[in-house]
Amino acid sequence: MPLRLSSPHVTRNNSTGGVMRKVLLAMLPGIFALTYLFGWGTLIQILICLVSGLAFEAFAVWLRRQSISFFLSDYSAAVTALLLGVALPPTAPYWIAVIGMLVAIIFGKQVYGGLGNNPFNPAMVAYALLLVSFPVQMTSWVMPSSNVLSFGDASAAVFGAASIDSYTGATPLDLVRNRGSVTLSELWQSTGELATTATAYQLVALAWLVGGIALIYLKIFTWHTPVSMLLTLLILSGLFYGYDPDSYLDPLSQLTLGATMLGAFFIATDPVSSATSTKGKLVFGAGIGLLVFIIRTWGNYPDAIAFAVLLMNLAAPMIDQYTQPRAYGHKGARTGPQGREKGSN
Repeated sequence: MPLRLSSPHVTRNNSTGGVMRKVLLAMLPGIFALTYLFGWGTLIQILICLVSGLAFEAFAVWLRRQSISFFLSDYSAAVTALLLGVALPPTAPYWIAVIGMLVAIIFGKQVYGGLGNNPFNPAMVAYALLLVSFPVQMTSWVMPSSNVLSFGDASAAVFGAASIDSYTGATPLDLVRNRGSVTLSELWQSTGELATTATAYQLVALAWLVGGIALIYLKIFTWHTPVSMLLTLLILSGLFYGYDPDSYLDPLSQLTLGATMLGAFFIATDPVSSATSTKGKLVFGAGIGLLVFIIRTWGNYPDAIAFAVLLMNLAAPMIDQYTQPRAYGHKGARTGPQGREKGSN
């Protein structure tokens, strides 16, 4: 007698570990671009994050008396480590990465019960705390092109054996945010080094875009959240730039000079802490785009991805509550905020 399966029929066999491995592979173009343009410091930060993150994950799982090998094999800690590693400045002290992974794994993930229970993106929890607590170390980025650091110089800077302040500087978004009385057009014309730096950041953004498109093609996540986020940011920046180009950043710069592409495809799409319904993903992405524009334009932080994602993580359950599709065969059967079916007496 043939085996009869009831609907819904699931044909894909995507384990958590398999999905995470694909995410790790999709991050390789961005990691390569960062290393090529900004030096070996990025790989060193990733290595520190990986070693410390896996150690903290193993320790937390051991305290919970669960299988260490089982939970390490889902690669979720590795993905968190890579996301934080690429977000850190290449010459940040090693203890920045260690503290970040401690916060990400223990306080951003394990205290809630591990993978699948965390309400916030662990890497962004760590990044936001580091940025608020250590603003100097977290905002000193290596200048690209001719100042690319060798492995020895980067290692010496990360582990405190040497100071290379002459190689560090503000990012383009930092300069735009703290330009004083200079207009944007005057700022861009003031130095050729700024244009060179901006080009490097745009190439990195392109690499993240390539990896993100690959994940959509592989059906790791749908297009709704990243496209909604990018489109919202594009429309808002276009409107304000068209109104006053000397005071507001142009749309292309908004999309490419910061961590916008990384955030859109690798952070906002976290299946645990983001919205899950189709309409909810559109709202979730649009909210991130709106918050990124607001914080970048009028806030105190030039790149607002972490704060925007965390705020929308907080709103994700409510978004899902009001955007769940109707159950098949039950007209108007949506559950309202009071927990009863809308339209019923």
